Amino acid sequence: MLDIVITTAFGLETVVSRELKELGYARHSVENGRIILQGTSPDICRLNLWLRTAERVFIRVGSFPAHDFGELFDRTFELNWTDWFPQDARIDVRGKSVQSQLHSVPDCQAIVKKAIIEKMKKVFQMTWFSEKGPHFPLEISVVKDEVTLMLDTSGAGLHRRGYRTLVGQAPLRETVAAGLVLLSLWNSDRTLIDPFCGSGTITIEAALIGLNRAPGLGRSFVSEQWPLFSDHSWQQNRLMAKEQEKKLTSLKIIGHDSDPKELELARFHARQAGVDPHIHFQVQAVDRLKTSKKFGCIICNPPHGHRLGQIKTLGKLYREMQSAFGPLETWSIYVLTADPLFQKYYARVPDKRRKLYNGTIACTFFQFHGPPPPRKAGKKVI
Repeated sequence: MLDIVITTAFGLETVVSRELKELGYARHSVENGRIILQGTSPDICRLNLWLRTAERVFIRVGSFPAHDFGELFDRTFELNWTDWFPQDARIDVRGKSVQSQLHSVPDCQAIVKKAIIEKMKKVFQMTWFSEKGPHFPLEISVVKDEVTLMLDTSGAGLHRRGYRTLVGQAPLRETVAAGLVLLSLWNSDRTLIDPFCGSGTITIEAALIGLNRAPGLGRSFVSEQWPLFSDHSWQQNRLMAKEQEKKLTSLKIIGHDSDPKELELARFHARQAGVDPHIHFQVQAVDRLKTSKKFGCIICNPPHGHRLGQIKTLGKLYREMQSAFGPLETWSIYVLTADPLFQKYYARVPDKRRKLYNGTIACTFFQFHGPPPPRKAGKKVI
């Protein structure tokens, strides 16, 4: 069995945990910024393909205490690196150190790499390695003199789905956007509006969720080239993911933005993701928002001061949001913002709030819950 470590953005741990349970991984432990479970190599394929809100999927090779560089070298050397690396492996060591005597990250990286090469020299009885084979990103984490060495099976972060090849003015990470949708009351039967859709990330992630399309289907992963993982395992998991996709004719997802250029990006990205038939994009400012739908969800990440470039416009924008959203008494409203002034101007007490991070930016996710749609003749009114 493999020790699998799934890293998450702070604030999304419970969302990733819920995803894992829905995928059938009920047994796991949740810590700050990461989730730990045991699994097999096919599980690595499945997790990389399916996790919407996680950052990366790692394999933990070993953990040990180390108080000096000599001990770091010896404990690293003792691990069975040739179980993981072929003779031509291209090993890339990156790292971090927190409250440790081993505070020099470059030195830690160099020592770990040297210990691995020396171990491979001994086992393979070779004096030189070409390092022209498969790429193996290795992460060293030193926290209070406790060292953890992990192989990164994802490569590029899981937020890189492959569809967003052009970047808008203030990109929201795909993993965070998916988290907003999963934290909301939205489902594929309800209408979703993003009145500040920008390059389309929230609407596209909602479409992928509504279609039950695996978010990793449009990209590759570094571990696909590793001997530990067979081509058959990746092909089988991709085939099963495609078979689980819902064959819906249309979703009720709408994206508005006042900037036509941003909407051009949104339409392009929706086409890249293969969800453009399910999203309606329209040039429209938030103060023009109207809908005939009785129930639905608004999920948005409005511009903040840095994005607008003028702090004085914030109050006006937030008051416009309040005026536009206020009449939608039966809708659920969700707003992610990094601006501490938002609640002052929006002047409505949220039902819930949650601290989230979009990359390194601390944000608050304000949740204003509307009533659930009534059931009529066994069917929801939407």
